[in-house]
Amino acid sequence: MSQAPQPLGSPVVRREGRDKVTGAARYAAEHSPPGCLYAWAVPATVVRGRITAIHTDEALALPGVHTVLTHENAPKLKQSDDPALAVLQDDRVPHRGRQVALVVADTLEAAREGAEAVRIEYESAGHDVRLTEDHPGLYTPQTVNGGYPAVRERGDFDRAFAVSPVQVDVTYTLGPLHNHPMEPHASTARWADDGQLTVYDSSQGTGTVRDTLATVFALRPDQVTVVSEHVGGGFGSKGTARPQAVLAAMAARHTGRPVKLALPRRELPAVVGHRAPTVQRVRLGAEFDGTLTSLAHEIVTHTSTVKEFVEQAAVPARTMYSSGHSRTVHRVAALDVPSPSWMRAPGEAPGMYALESAMDELAVALGIDPVELRLRNDPAYEPDTGRPFSSRGLAACLEEGAARFGWYDRDPRPAVRIEGPLLLGTGVASATYPVYIAGSSASAHAAADGTYRIRINATDIGTGARTVLAQIAASVLDTPVADVRIDIGSSALPAAPLAGGSAGTASWGWSVHKASTALVRHLRERTGPLPDEGVTVTADTAEDTAVESPYARHAFGAHFAEVAVDTRTGEVRMRRMLGVFAAGRILNSRTARSQFIGGMIMGLGMALTEGSTIDPVFGDFTQNDLASYHVPVCADVPQIEAHWIDEDDPHLNPMGSKGIGEIGIVGAAAALGNAVRHATGARLRNLPLTPDKLLPYLP
Repeated sequence: MSQAPQPLGSPVVRREGRDKVTGAARYAAEHSPPGCLYAWAVPATVVRGRITAIHTDEALALPGVHTVLTHENAPKLKQSDDPALAVLQDDRVPHRGRQVALVVADTLEAAREGAEAVRIEYESAGHDVRLTEDHPGLYTPQTVNGGYPAVRERGDFDRAFAVSPVQVDVTYTLGPLHNHPMEPHASTARWADDGQLTVYDSSQGTGTVRDTLATVFALRPDQVTVVSEHVGGGFGSKGTARPQAVLAAMAARHTGRPVKLALPRRELPAVVGHRAPTVQRVRLGAEFDGTLTSLAHEIVTHTSTVKEFVEQAAVPARTMYSSGHSRTVHRVAALDVPSPSWMRAPGEAPGMYALESAMDELAVALGIDPVELRLRNDPAYEPDTGRPFSSRGLAACLEEGAARFGWYDRDPRPAVRIEGPLLLGTGVASATYPVYIAGSSASAHAAADGTYRIRINATDIGTGARTVLAQIAASVLDTPVADVRIDIGSSALPAAPLAGGSAGTASWGWSVHKASTALVRHLRERTGPLPDEGVTVTADTAEDTAVESPYARHAFGAHFAEVAVDTRTGEVRMRRMLGVFAAGRILNSRTARSQFIGGMIMGLGMALTEGSTIDPVFGDFTQNDLASYHVPVCADVPQIEAHWIDEDDPHLNPMGSKGIGEIGIVGAAAALGNAVRHATGARLRNLPLTPDKLLPYLP
């Protein structure tokens, strides 16, 4: 007898979990077609210049080496909309680490040995890799990531700020940050005799990669199949096609055999994107009662000379708090550095660190509790657009979090809570992330044996997409989740957007819900038994999602943190951390909690451990592996909790859900930074808060 249907919200166990822990799940580099060769890239060793000679004789003489691809013999590619993918096409070196040759061999070891034997001569040119807030090359772009205008002004900020009785004018700096997914970027490519290209790729969206490969190799999209059945993390760095997919396909075409390319971790920072450094000036003007009168958030950041990418770090300030006058500006300098790209919660994560730290500084200046200050400036409508919020649970998150955390029991005075050599402090910060939903398509199939099958080109990057989509379908079909099979992760499936922008479940789920609803309707209208082959219906939400909402749609949250600062060593340890979120209807409490906590831990790394620097001489990232780029480990996370409020928002999608993948990181770093200030009395404005920065301020 089948079990009863499990409703949405239930903590259904991740259905691919056993495959992953037993090794049955196969990732991109674990596909080995017959005759598969291995590739290893050769990165450029100069910051900027051009190649004058490439010597491949020694490499080609090594046993097992088949070929060395360079700009002199590599297949020529058509231009795509991402210039970073034009690998091995000319002699230009735009930044250190750019792939300038590819060795293909029988074994991984032979390919690596061959790469070390390739000798390249360069003509170096002068370079500029240092971002400063007054860089002479700064310019204002038209738009920033997400299509937002780079500049927005409302009212007369200069006048309003000048007459504000209480003013905060502060600058925060963040260095580069890196995604570093557990599974490095990898691709296995093979060409069939009929010209069909199949690529197993570590990607957040196979449809996007398919379209890109079709463009650069002058193929029709139906001639390319990209498969990303299991992906070991991406955090934005696998959001679009990356060079390894192009290189693997290029080498497979050149050799006539399948080729596998997995990038070494130390090469990832140079070729798959990073969060660009920012210098952020925040100015807040307020009345003595805490009412904001003026707000300015101005960003300086870098991009590469290859392509423009600018994080929308000032955009959250357009949504968060009421103020009659505001200015938000982004400026960027094109430097000789690797191209930045998406990293979890791009824009919101660095921008809200600065804004929420400045709000804490304003609370101190006013002598108002930081939670109360935020509540006093909670707007009834979106300040930037004037649209009503579809739902805005920030106040509820702050109030619920304060109660759970015991916030009001604290002594607001800094540096007074002492345990031996430790200074203890608590901090709070708000969080926001927009609701993104894109058109998607799905099919729903009813089999004669009473089971169902959903097909959709979603991608599970470790978030539990398979499980939640099965729950959505099962809830509509009124059947146990175990009776619903989910096919995802291939461009051969019904088209769907990539896993990014916390839009996956909201987008894919809508089409799964629509297809399942259509299937139920079809089955009700049908008479007689199902045919042996079953019945299939399809659905598409392109028109549904194309309608512009009259509402401002955002998720919100509140972070509370307690830290201990060791006055002897300068070390900061997070003691406990709480996040409370308002993200619409929670579809699976188990996977949702995992997502929230994962984001919070990433914010912990941003605040306390993750630091990266660009060497001004060599132009590369000094911290290029997990021995030097310190991500949090279990010992860094003694107590962390995630909760959410019940939020009924009918203006989103049929499930009433908002994205949760990124809201967890937004604001987390600010809460920890504010806790460090409360513990020590010292306000540091440069992340991460490492011992060397804190020690000069400790007794």
